[in-house]
Amino acid sequence: MLAFNLSDIITVPFGYMMNLLYLRTNNYGVAMILFAVIVQMVLMPITAKSKKSMMKMSRVTPRIQEIQKKYANDQQKQNEQIQAVYKEEGVGMMGGCLWSLVPLLILFPLYAVIRQPITYMLHESAESAAKIVETIRAAAPELFSANTYYDQVIAAQMIPQFAEQLRAAIPNISAETLAGINFGFLGINLGAVPQFNVFAATWAWDWAHIGAFLVALSSAGSQVLSMWVSQKLNDSVITDKDGLQDKETAKNSQQAQSSKIMMWMMPLMSLWIGFTVAAGLSLYWFVSGMVRMVQDVILTRHYRKIYDAEDAVRLQKRLEREREEAEKERQRAERRAANPDGITENTSKKKLQQKQQREQEAAKAAAAREYAARKGVQRPAEPEEDAPLSGVKERPNCKGRAYDPNRYRTTED
Repeated sequence: MLAFNLSDIITVPFGYMMNLLYLRTNNYGVAMILFAVIVQMVLMPITAKSKKSMMKMSRVTPRIQEIQKKYANDQQKQNEQIQAVYKEEGVGMMGGCLWSLVPLLILFPLYAVIRQPITYMLHESAESAAKIVETIRAAAPELFSANTYYDQVIAAQMIPQFAEQLRAAIPNISAETLAGINFGFLGINLGAVPQFNVFAATWAWDWAHIGAFLVALSSAGSQVLSMWVSQKLNDSVITDKDGLQDKETAKNSQQAQSSKIMMWMMPLMSLWIGFTVAAGLSLYWFVSGMVRMVQDVILTRHYRKIYDAEDAVRLQKRLEREREEAEKERQRAERRAANPDGITENTSKKKLQQKQQREQEAAKAAAAREYAARKGVQRPAEPEEDAPLSGVKERPNCKGRAYDPNRYRTTED
């Protein structure tokens, strides 16, 4: 019975899956390829979430740069506006990066499965695994090196050759364990660590070592290709606030610069790992990178349809604004042509009502005079419009409208 560790939550299921695939295919390399594809399919929802977050981040880049220029001298206001944009678009600053780290975290438990195949694939206890290694090392010490890190990998390949010794040392050992594990794949030992100086060694043209070298190199190359394709696809969805593609922003944005750095940092890390761990892990990373690249293309096409529809609405709104502005400018041009001096009368609502009322009264008065003239009726003379308010022509304003000459006159007077 295996002693349970927290890491076994991942490593034990990985071990069972790898062993099942190995038994079905009878080939460790094919099992590793199928395992990589299955893992990427399981991680598809996480990959989609990461892709969506990264594409949203790319789309808001022009708006973020505009805010940064507008509030260059007010960092607090700049951060508030940027956070408002992120909240409006549902973007997390680290969302895409965090989700993209999940596939990387799977490498660590998978590395344990590859490094300890007797424990996780053959399901032997730690004590039994140690006994198997000890028995084979005692029978053939030349097979092992001073580095004990890959002892289980070496021992797992040699179990069938030392089956009798193992039966004597471990009476209850299972037949499945005695079958061992063959790490061979296309003449390459996927349980061995690739050597960087492969062409300078005494076994320079040994295909087993050259093949392992190429597997490690291919894993780094697949990361370069995958990240390059991802960056190009993300740049293609960067649009300005009006829904038009913004190639200049895509080229010079901070996100683009960060992507370029990551495009070289990740492959270099992959290359370093490839020449420090068993070749099986490099094969897994190579296949995973190629599968992620295909997923990237599919997800980008899917989300682009959604974002293209949003861009079409934004572009339609922009064209509508331009049409309205053009119409307003045409009307302003007509008013300028009709009134080149720019003199305008008071057009307040109250003044217009008063003017309309005066016009109506004047029309009624004109109609009354016309009717009286037809009937021969003598109408009283109307006061002159320009008659002074005071009744004194020389001094029209010397007496107000409420002037009453008899106000202070007494009855005696």
